[in-house]
Amino acid sequence: MSAVTRETVEACLRQLVDPHLEQDPVSAGCLREVDIRGGQVAVRLELGYAAGLFKGGWAQMLQMALENLEGIESAQVRIDCVIEPHQGQVQVPALAGVKNVIAVASGKGGVGKSTTAANLALALAREGARVGILDADIYGPSQGIMFGIAPGSRPQVREQKWFVPIEAHGVQVMSMAFLADDNTPMVWRGPMVSGALLQLITQTAWDNLDYLVVDMPPGTGDIQLTLAQKVPVAGSVIVTTPQDLALLDARKGVEMFRKVHIPVLGVVENMAVHICSNCGHAEHLFGEGGGEKLAAQYGVELLASLPLSMAIRMQADDGRPTAVADPESQIAMIYQQMARKVGARIAMSAHAAMPSIEISDD
Repeated sequence: MSAVTRETVEACLRQLVDPHLEQDPVSAGCLREVDIRGGQVAVRLELGYAAGLFKGGWAQMLQMALENLEGIESAQVRIDCVIEPHQGQVQVPALAGVKNVIAVASGKGGVGKSTTAANLALALAREGARVGILDADIYGPSQGIMFGIAPGSRPQVREQKWFVPIEAHGVQVMSMAFLADDNTPMVWRGPMVSGALLQLITQTAWDNLDYLVVDMPPGTGDIQLTLAQKVPVAGSVIVTTPQDLALLDARKGVEMFRKVHIPVLGVVENMAVHICSNCGHAEHLFGEGGGEKLAAQYGVELLASLPLSMAIRMQADDGRPTAVADPESQIAMIYQQMARKVGARIAMSAHAAMPSIEISDD
Protein backbone atom coordinates (compact mmCIF):
# COMPACT_ATOMS: atom_id res chain seq x y z
CA MET A 1 0.00 0.00 0.00
CA SER A 2 1.49 3.34 -1.05
CA ALA A 3 1.77 6.16 1.46
CA VAL A 4 -0.68 9.02 1.12
CA THR A 5 0.97 12.39 0.49
CA ARG A 6 -0.31 15.95 0.12
CA GLU A 7 0.51 15.69 -3.59
CA THR A 8 -1.79 12.69 -4.05
CA VAL A 9 -4.57 14.46 -2.14
CA GLU A 10 -4.22 17.58 -4.27
CA ALA A 11 -4.12 15.52 -7.45
CA CYS A 12 -7.39 13.89 -6.43
CA LEU A 13 -9.05 17.24 -5.64
CA ARG A 14 -7.97 18.58 -9.02
CA GLN A 15 -10.19 16.00 -10.70
CA LEU A 16 -13.39 17.70 -9.53
CA VAL A 17 -14.61 21.10 -10.73
CA ASP A 18 -16.60 23.59 -8.66
CA PRO A 19 -19.52 24.44 -11.01
CA HIS A 20 -19.64 28.05 -9.82
CA LEU A 21 -15.93 28.85 -9.92
CA GLU A 22 -15.55 26.61 -12.97
CA GLN A 23 -12.21 25.45 -11.58
CA ASP A 24 -11.04 22.67 -9.32
CA PRO A 25 -10.66 23.72 -5.65
CA VAL A 26 -6.86 23.61 -5.75
CA SER A 27 -6.47 25.79 -8.85
CA ALA A 28 -9.11 28.18 -7.48
CA GLY A 29 -7.07 28.69 -4.32
CA CYS A 30 -9.70 27.21 -2.00
CA LEU A 31 -7.50 24.60 -0.29
CA ARG A 32 -6.44 25.72 3.18
CA GLU A 33 -5.38 22.63 5.15
CA VAL A 34 -4.46 19.02 4.49
CA ASP A 35 -3.91 16.83 7.55
CA ILE A 36 -2.68 13.28 6.88
CA ARG A 37 -2.41 10.79 9.73
CA GLY A 38 -1.83 7.36 8.32
CA GLY A 39 -4.98 6.40 6.47
CA GLN A 40 -6.96 9.29 7.93
CA VAL A 41 -7.14 12.48 5.87
CA ALA A 42 -8.75 15.79 6.86
CA VAL A 43 -9.11 18.60 4.32
CA ARG A 44 -10.35 22.13 4.85
CA LEU A 45 -11.50 24.39 2.00
CA GLU A 46 -12.63 28.01 1.93
CA LEU A 47 -15.10 29.27 -0.66
CA GLY A 48 -15.01 33.00 -1.35
CA TYR A 49 -18.75 33.16 -2.02
CA ALA A 50 -21.98 32.34 -0.18
CA ALA A 51 -22.82 28.68 -0.76
CA GLY A 52 -24.67 27.41 2.29
CA LEU A 53 -27.03 25.20 0.27
CA PHE A 54 -24.24 23.84 -1.91
CA LYS A 55 -21.24 23.22 0.33
CA GLY A 56 -22.65 20.12 2.06
CA GLY A 57 -23.10 18.20 -1.18
CA TRP A 58 -19.80 19.50 -2.53
CA ALA A 59 -17.97 18.31 0.60
CA GLN A 60 -19.57 14.88 0.25
CA MET A 61 -18.44 14.58 -3.38
CA LEU A 62 -14.87 15.50 -2.46
CA GLN A 63 -14.92 13.09 0.48
CA MET A 64 -16.06 10.20 -1.71
CA ALA A 65 -13.33 10.96 -4.25
CA LEU A 66 -10.66 10.97 -1.54
CA GLU A 67 -11.88 7.75 0.04
CA ASN A 68 -11.56 6.01 -3.33
CA LEU A 69 -7.82 6.69 -3.26
CA GLU A 70 -5.54 3.80 -2.37
CA GLY A 71 -4.25 4.15 1.17
CA ILE A 72 -7.05 6.38 2.48
CA GLU A 73 -9.30 4.63 4.99
CA SER A 74 -11.47 7.64 5.78
CA ALA A 75 -11.59 11.30 4.80
CA GLN A 76 -13.13 14.39 6.31
CA VAL A 77 -13.82 17.48 4.21
CA ARG A 78 -14.76 20.76 5.87
CA ILE A 79 -15.88 23.70 3.74
CA ASP A 80 -16.22 27.25 5.07
CA CYS A 81 -17.59 30.26 3.22
CA VAL A 82 -15.40 33.31 3.83
CA ILE A 83 -16.61 36.39 1.96
CA GLU A 84 -14.00 39.11 1.56
CA PRO A 85 -14.61 42.72 0.47
CA HIS A 86 -14.01 43.56 -3.20
CA GLN A 87 -14.57 46.60 -5.36
CA GLY A 88 -14.14 47.40 -9.03
CA GLN A 89 -12.94 51.01 -8.69
CA VAL A 90 -9.89 51.09 -6.42
CA GLN A 91 -9.98 54.89 -5.96
CA VAL A 92 -13.47 54.91 -4.38
CA PRO A 93 -13.54 54.67 -0.55
CA ALA A 94 -15.18 51.65 1.02
CA LEU A 95 -18.79 51.78 2.21
CA ALA A 96 -19.26 51.45 5.97
CA GLY A 97 -20.78 48.14 6.99
CA VAL A 98 -20.72 46.69 3.46
CA LYS A 99 -18.21 44.26 1.96
CA ASN A 100 -19.51 43.96 -1.62
CA VAL A 101 -21.88 46.12 -3.67
CA ILE A 102 -23.72 44.45 -6.57
CA ALA A 103 -25.47 46.71 -9.09
CA VAL A 104 -28.45 45.13 -10.88
CA ALA A 105 -29.13 47.18 -14.01
CA SER A 106 -30.92 47.18 -17.33
CA GLY A 107 -30.89 49.36 -20.39
CA LYS A 108 -34.66 49.75 -20.42
CA GLY A 109 -37.60 49.29 -18.09
CA GLY A 110 -40.03 46.40 -18.00
CA VAL A 111 -37.50 43.58 -18.28
CA GLY A 112 -37.88 42.27 -14.71
CA LYS A 113 -34.83 43.97 -13.21
CA SER A 114 -36.38 44.72 -9.80
CA THR A 115 -37.77 41.19 -9.53
CA THR A 116 -34.32 39.82 -10.34
CA ALA A 117 -32.68 42.09 -7.75
CA ALA A 118 -35.13 41.02 -5.04
CA ASN A 119 -34.70 37.31 -5.75
CA LEU A 120 -30.92 37.70 -5.96
CA ALA A 121 -30.83 39.32 -2.52
CA LEU A 122 -33.11 36.66 -1.02
CA ALA A 123 -31.18 33.81 -2.65
CA LEU A 124 -27.88 35.15 -1.30
CA ALA A 125 -29.44 35.32 2.16
CA ARG A 126 -30.63 31.70 1.83
CA GLU A 127 -27.02 30.74 1.10
CA GLY A 128 -26.03 32.13 4.51
CA ALA A 129 -24.81 35.62 3.59
CA ARG A 130 -25.74 38.86 5.34
CA VAL A 131 -27.56 40.82 2.65
CA GLY A 132 -29.12 44.22 2.10
CA ILE A 133 -30.97 45.71 -0.85
CA LEU A 134 -31.10 49.36 -1.82
CA ASP A 135 -33.90 50.55 -4.08
CA ALA A 136 -32.04 53.14 -6.18
CA ASP A 137 -34.95 53.65 -8.55
CA ILE A 138 -35.84 57.03 -7.05
CA TYR A 139 -38.70 57.71 -9.49
CA GLY A 140 -40.34 54.28 -9.29
CA PRO A 141 -39.30 52.39 -6.13
CA SER A 142 -40.83 48.92 -5.84
CA GLN A 143 -38.73 46.89 -3.39
CA GLY A 144 -40.93 47.81 -0.44
CA ILE A 145 -43.88 46.09 -2.13
CA MET A 146 -41.80 43.10 -3.22
CA PHE A 147 -40.53 42.53 0.32
CA GLY A 148 -44.02 42.83 1.81
CA ILE A 149 -43.25 45.98 3.81
CA ALA A 150 -46.45 47.76 4.82
CA PRO A 151 -47.23 51.04 3.05
CA GLY A 152 -46.32 54.04 5.16
CA SER A 153 -43.46 52.23 6.94
CA ARG A 154 -40.64 54.55 7.96
CA PRO A 155 -37.07 53.68 8.95
CA GLN A 156 -35.89 54.52 12.44
CA VAL A 157 -33.32 57.29 12.72
CA ARG A 158 -30.21 56.74 14.82
CA GLU A 159 -28.21 59.63 16.29
CA GLN A 160 -30.18 62.01 14.05
CA LYS A 161 -28.10 61.07 11.01
CA TRP A 162 -28.44 57.35 10.26
CA PHE A 163 -31.42 55.59 8.68
CA VAL A 164 -31.90 52.10 10.09
CA PRO A 165 -32.92 49.78 7.23
CA ILE A 166 -36.15 47.83 7.58
CA GLU A 167 -35.62 44.07 7.74
CA ALA A 168 -37.83 41.70 5.75
CA HIS A 169 -37.28 37.99 4.97
CA GLY A 170 -33.83 38.28 6.58
CA VAL A 171 -32.72 41.09 4.24
CA GLN A 172 -32.02 44.72 5.19
CA VAL A 173 -34.12 46.94 2.90
CA MET A 174 -33.83 50.67 2.20
CA SER A 175 -35.86 52.63 -0.34
CA MET A 176 -36.91 56.18 -1.16
CA ALA A 177 -40.46 54.84 -0.84
CA PHE A 178 -39.89 54.73 2.95
CA LEU A 179 -39.17 58.48 3.02
CA ALA A 180 -41.95 59.83 0.79
CA ASP A 181 -45.69 59.50 0.36
CA ASP A 182 -46.76 56.64 -1.92
CA ASN A 183 -48.84 58.94 -4.12
CA THR A 184 -46.31 61.76 -4.41
CA PRO A 185 -44.19 61.65 -7.58
CA MET A 186 -40.49 62.55 -7.38
CA VAL A 187 -40.43 65.58 -9.68
CA TRP A 188 -36.67 66.06 -9.34
CA ARG A 189 -33.87 67.00 -11.70
CA GLY A 190 -30.76 64.87 -12.07
CA PRO A 191 -28.55 66.49 -9.38
CA MET A 192 -31.31 66.13 -6.78
CA VAL A 193 -31.77 62.47 -7.65
CA SER A 194 -28.02 61.80 -7.45
CA GLY A 195 -27.86 63.54 -4.07
CA ALA A 196 -30.76 61.50 -2.75
CA LEU A 197 -29.11 58.27 -3.90
CA LEU A 198 -25.82 59.13 -2.18
CA GLN A 199 -27.68 60.01 1.00
CA LEU A 200 -29.59 56.72 0.93
CA ILE A 201 -26.40 54.70 0.46
CA THR A 202 -24.00 56.51 2.77
CA GLN A 203 -26.42 57.50 5.55
CA THR A 204 -28.05 54.09 5.97
CA ALA A 205 -26.69 52.12 8.91
CA TRP A 206 -26.01 48.90 7.02
CA ASP A 207 -25.29 46.17 9.58
CA ASN A 208 -22.23 44.15 8.58
CA LEU A 209 -23.36 43.14 5.07
CA ASP A 210 -21.56 40.60 2.91
CA TYR A 211 -23.53 41.85 -0.12
CA LEU A 212 -25.54 44.99 -0.83
CA VAL A 213 -27.72 44.55 -3.91
CA VAL A 214 -28.55 47.87 -5.59
CA ASP A 215 -31.69 47.87 -7.74
CA MET A 216 -30.76 50.48 -10.35
CA PRO A 217 -33.22 52.52 -12.40
CA PRO A 218 -33.22 51.70 -16.13
CA GLY A 219 -30.90 53.56 -18.45
CA THR A 220 -27.38 55.00 -18.36
CA GLY A 221 -27.91 58.44 -16.83
CA ASP A 222 -27.09 60.46 -13.72
CA ILE A 223 -27.84 57.79 -11.12
CA GLN A 224 -25.70 55.20 -12.87
CA LEU A 225 -22.77 57.60 -13.19
CA THR A 226 -23.10 58.71 -9.56
CA LEU A 227 -23.03 55.11 -8.41
CA ALA A 228 -19.97 54.36 -10.55
CA GLN A 229 -18.04 57.40 -9.32
CA LYS A 230 -18.99 57.45 -5.64
CA VAL A 231 -19.80 53.88 -4.59
CA PRO A 232 -17.31 50.97 -4.52
CA VAL A 233 -19.25 48.58 -6.75
CA ALA A 234 -17.80 45.05 -6.86
CA GLY A 235 -19.67 44.07 -10.01
CA SER A 236 -22.82 44.51 -12.07
CA VAL A 237 -25.54 42.19 -13.33
CA ILE A 238 -27.30 43.12 -16.58
CA VAL A 239 -30.96 42.09 -16.92
CA THR A 240 -32.62 41.82 -20.32
CA THR A 241 -35.28 39.98 -22.29
CA PRO A 242 -34.54 38.17 -25.58
CA GLN A 243 -36.27 40.98 -27.50
CA ASP A 244 -34.01 42.85 -29.94
CA LEU A 245 -34.96 46.27 -28.54
CA ALA A 246 -34.14 45.20 -24.98
CA LEU A 247 -30.83 43.71 -26.11
CA LEU A 248 -29.88 46.94 -27.86
CA ASP A 249 -30.32 48.87 -24.60
CA ALA A 250 -28.68 46.13 -22.54
CA ARG A 251 -25.55 46.47 -24.68
CA LYS A 252 -25.39 50.14 -23.70
CA GLY A 253 -25.54 49.11 -20.07
CA VAL A 254 -22.65 46.68 -20.50
CA GLU A 255 -20.58 49.32 -22.28
CA MET A 256 -21.29 51.90 -19.58
CA PHE A 257 -20.06 49.66 -16.76
CA ARG A 258 -16.98 48.74 -18.76
CA LYS A 259 -16.12 52.42 -19.32
CA VAL A 260 -16.27 53.13 -15.58
CA HIS A 261 -14.20 49.99 -14.79
CA ILE A 262 -16.93 48.02 -13.01
CA PRO A 263 -16.82 44.29 -13.82
CA VAL A 264 -19.89 42.90 -15.57
CA LEU A 265 -20.54 39.65 -13.70
CA GLY A 266 -22.99 38.32 -16.24
CA VAL A 267 -26.38 38.57 -17.94
CA VAL A 268 -29.80 37.46 -16.69
CA GLU A 269 -32.40 36.76 -19.36
CA ASN A 270 -36.01 37.12 -18.26
CA MET A 271 -39.15 36.06 -20.13
CA ALA A 272 -37.09 33.63 -22.20
CA VAL A 273 -39.98 31.27 -22.90
CA HIS A 274 -43.69 31.04 -22.13
CA ILE A 275 -45.17 27.64 -21.31
CA CYS A 276 -48.95 27.46 -21.66
CA SER A 277 -50.56 26.45 -18.36
CA ASN A 278 -53.33 24.59 -20.22
CA CYS A 279 -51.54 22.58 -22.92
CA GLY A 280 -47.83 22.89 -22.01
CA HIS A 281 -46.89 24.39 -25.37
CA ALA A 282 -43.60 26.36 -25.19
CA GLU A 283 -43.44 29.61 -27.12
CA HIS A 284 -40.67 32.22 -27.34
CA LEU A 285 -42.80 35.34 -27.26
CA PHE A 286 -39.91 37.80 -27.13
CA GLY A 287 -37.40 35.96 -29.31
CA GLU A 288 -34.96 33.20 -28.58
CA GLY A 289 -31.34 33.07 -27.41
CA GLY A 290 -30.89 36.83 -27.08
CA GLY A 291 -29.34 36.74 -23.63
CA GLU A 292 -26.91 34.03 -24.66
CA LYS A 293 -25.82 36.04 -27.70
CA LEU A 294 -25.32 39.18 -25.58
CA ALA A 295 -23.24 37.27 -23.04
CA ALA A 296 -21.13 35.70 -25.78
CA GLN A 297 -20.60 39.05 -27.49
CA TYR A 298 -19.05 40.56 -24.37
CA GLY A 299 -17.33 37.46 -23.06
CA VAL A 300 -19.45 37.20 -19.90
CA GLU A 301 -21.65 34.44 -18.54
CA LEU A 302 -25.36 33.93 -18.98
CA LEU A 303 -26.12 33.68 -15.25
CA ALA A 304 -29.74 32.59 -15.63
CA SER A 305 -32.52 32.22 -18.17
CA LEU A 306 -35.97 32.52 -16.61
CA PRO A 307 -39.39 31.82 -18.12
CA LEU A 308 -42.30 34.22 -18.49
CA SER A 309 -44.13 32.94 -15.43
CA MET A 310 -47.29 34.13 -13.72
CA ALA A 311 -45.98 32.69 -10.44
CA ILE A 312 -42.94 34.99 -10.45
CA ARG A 313 -45.19 38.04 -10.92
CA MET A 314 -47.82 37.01 -8.36
CA GLN A 315 -45.30 36.10 -5.67
CA ALA A 316 -43.46 39.42 -6.09
CA ASP A 317 -46.75 41.35 -5.93
CA ASP A 318 -47.69 39.46 -2.76
CA GLY A 319 -44.48 40.56 -1.02
CA ARG A 320 -42.88 37.10 -1.06
CA PRO A 321 -40.68 36.69 -4.14
CA THR A 322 -40.12 33.21 -5.52
CA ALA A 323 -36.85 32.56 -3.65
CA VAL A 324 -38.77 32.55 -0.34
CA ALA A 325 -42.37 31.87 -1.46
CA ASP A 326 -41.56 28.55 -3.17
CA PRO A 327 -37.92 27.80 -2.33
CA GLU A 328 -37.98 24.21 -3.62
CA SER A 329 -39.41 25.12 -7.03
CA GLN A 330 -37.43 24.87 -10.24
CA ILE A 331 -37.49 28.67 -10.68
CA ALA A 332 -36.21 29.22 -7.13
CA MET A 333 -33.35 26.81 -7.82
CA ILE A 334 -32.42 28.92 -10.88
CA TYR A 335 -32.25 31.98 -8.62
CA GLN A 336 -30.08 30.10 -6.10
CA GLN A 337 -27.68 29.01 -8.84
CA MET A 338 -27.60 32.60 -10.11
CA ALA A 339 -26.78 33.91 -6.63
CA ARG A 340 -23.89 31.48 -6.15
CA LYS A 341 -22.52 32.34 -9.59
CA VAL A 342 -22.70 36.08 -8.84
CA GLY A 343 -20.79 35.60 -5.58
CA ALA A 344 -18.24 33.37 -7.29
CA ARG A 345 -17.72 35.88 -10.12
CA ILE A 346 -17.01 38.65 -7.59
CA ALA A 347 -14.42 36.50 -5.84
CA MET A 348 -12.86 35.46 -9.17
CA SER A 349 -12.78 38.98 -10.65
CA ALA A 350 -10.82 40.21 -7.65
CA HIS A 351 -8.48 37.22 -7.89
CA ALA A 352 -7.92 37.87 -11.61
CA ALA A 353 -7.12 41.53 -10.95
CA MET A 354 -4.16 40.67 -8.72
CA PRO A 355 -0.92 41.84 -10.37
CA SER A 356 1.69 39.27 -11.24
CA ILE A 357 5.05 39.54 -9.48
CA GLU A 358 8.24 38.83 -11.39
CA ILE A 359 11.60 38.36 -9.68
CA SER A 360 14.80 38.71 -11.68
CA ASP A 361 18.45 38.26 -10.77
CA ASP A 362 19.36 41.82 -11.83
